[in-house]
Amino acid sequence: MRVVRPFRACLPRALRGMVCAAAALLVACHSSTLTAPGTPVVTFGNLNNSSDFAGYIISVDGFTLVDAGNNTITPLVTAETVDLTKNGSVEELVEAPAVPSDTYVKATITLDYTSPAVFVNLNGQAVRALVVDPATGDAPTIYTIQITFDPDHPLVIPPGVSTRMHIDIDLAASNTIDTATSPPTVSVQPFVTISLSPTDTTPLRARGVFVVTQPADSNFIMNTRPFYDQVSALGALFVNTGGQTYFNVNGVAYTGAAGLAAMNSQQVNIPVVAFGTLGNVSGITPYFNASEVYVGTSQESPIEEYITGVVSARSGATLTVSGATFLTPVGFPYSNNVGLYYGYYPTASVTLADTTTVSQDGVDARDLSTASISVGQQINVSGQANIDTTTGLLTSLDASLGQVRLQSTSVWGTLNSATANSVSLDVLSLGGFAPAAFNFAGTGSSGQDATPDDYVVSTGSLDEGSLAPNTLLQVQGSAAPFGGAPPAFNAATVSQGTATLQQLVVEWTEGGATHPFSGVSSAGLTVDLANANLGSFHYIRTGPAELDLKTLPASPLITTVGADQSALVLAVGSSTAPNGISVYNSAAAFASAVLTDLNGLNKFYRLVAYGQYNSSTNTFVASRINLALYETS
Repeated sequence: MRVVRPFRACLPRALRGMVCAAAALLVACHSSTLTAPGTPVVTFGNLNNSSDFAGYIISVDGFTLVDAGNNTITPLVTAETVDLTKNGSVEELVEAPAVPSDTYVKATITLDYTSPAVFVNLNGQAVRALVVDPATGDAPTIYTIQITFDPDHPLVIPPGVSTRMHIDIDLAASNTIDTATSPPTVSVQPFVTISLSPTDTTPLRARGVFVVTQPADSNFIMNTRPFYDQVSALGALFVNTGGQTYFNVNGVAYTGAAGLAAMNSQQVNIPVVAFGTLGNVSGITPYFNASEVYVGTSQESPIEEYITGVVSARSGATLTVSGATFLTPVGFPYSNNVGLYYGYYPTASVTLADTTTVSQDGVDARDLSTASISVGQQINVSGQANIDTTTGLLTSLDASLGQVRLQSTSVWGTLNSATANSVSLDVLSLGGFAPAAFNFAGTGSSGQDATPDDYVVSTGSLDEGSLAPNTLLQVQGSAAPFGGAPPAFNAATVSQGTATLQQLVVEWTEGGATHPFSGVSSAGLTVDLANANLGSFHYIRTGPAELDLKTLPASPLITTVGADQSALVLAVGSSTAPNGISVYNSAAAFASAVLTDLNGLNKFYRLVAYGQYNSSTNTFVASRINLALYETS
């Protein structure tokens, strides 16, 4: 077996000295090391990952690709701390390293659970859970999971071009939560898929360090540094910008060419994050089309700490932030509750001042102040942390000289009533938390504080007046200024729940089910809802709302008919199965594999499908289906 590491020798030269022009260097260094390598553009996330968790922090220690000759390459050689709950609305662009062009038949990924920080979303509170391996009953350690690609659709990385591949750690397929224990118990059996994904409009986040602008091409070059990584450079990326691209550079907002010009004066290696979609991948260095760009202190500063979360209460200039992720600057590690540079806190206190800079992501607004920050608002805030010298834990953050970014916030609720430019919702969740998490005191004027059972949302030009009461809605936008309700919230988009990506979940307990289906064919799967091992989880989830499968006229057909056939990712297996987790890209191949596993020996654990439920046909049309077998010890 031959083992090959990725080709990154040229990247430090680009970061240190810019020995040659950036674009030429980043391509030529690849070519001097290999003959016509290719570039896997690795993305990571699950756009409808489980809302059962407020935080789920583990380490991804690496992954490998294996060709038919059992030759192995290791694209990711740096362990990455990851909060799997943070990739539910936008996926992460992890890296774009040069590797040997080849046809790869399988992969492995290593997940480190030796120091997990898992928080269950329970009654509006983030509650830390006890994590166990059900096969042993002990604390989990390190899992190395094999993923076998569809023999008819192996992972092909051609020479001289970029190829998108996607890693999905499915929380819903990987975990069982027992809230009857104190603390709650999470039993983990990791379920991971890796697939060749099309270049599409999936929203991506690309984090890294700035290299150089190319104003003539309206773009800049960055080296990727994903998640909360403070040291790596995992491949180059050309970032295209346009006339509508929003920039926030060191707390100052720009649009279009003015933003690119502001970047041009920044130092090499300054932190940068771009949001957008993958662009041209016809060359060895991929392109990224940015809609928003955050640079310097707007993203990370070497002398400030950062908290991201949702404001759950406000008293004067003091905010309570729920689900607070905590990032420390480079070179200033703390012994916190997760790792050296990253922590998670169920709640955190933030102090504002008139000198705090306030901006709104994606909006070139110059008239914002701390009065713009209200309960229910998702924020990213920088400042000076107060750390307990005994425990090393965060006690509060002073944002007097820092910056608050108002970020897009999600509200789920059922419709009470609607007019041409306003709706009233009975809120199910706000910023990912149930209404019990929030204290709305002070949000309204003259005693008109916001209330979750009559939550008034301004829809502007969006007219939802034709919708029937009790319609489930998802609203994206921002909380109205503190003290200004009603309305309590300003909508940018409004979507009916049935139009969003839904999730069908079934679990089998008591050792699992050997024959959990009443029907298996290329037309789809039908769950036997009378199976003796059927657990308490058997529902279709739309946002935070659940529809019990047993309340339907019959068990729905879970089918790929009607889904995009080019985007099917259908998987069955476990980390201890002979082939690990096998991924298929056609319904026929998947059905054949499931029928093979229905041999009376394998026991099925969880089924998770992603798509839309059609009540008129009682079908669930899915493009992704994950079928987890019980792991053996």
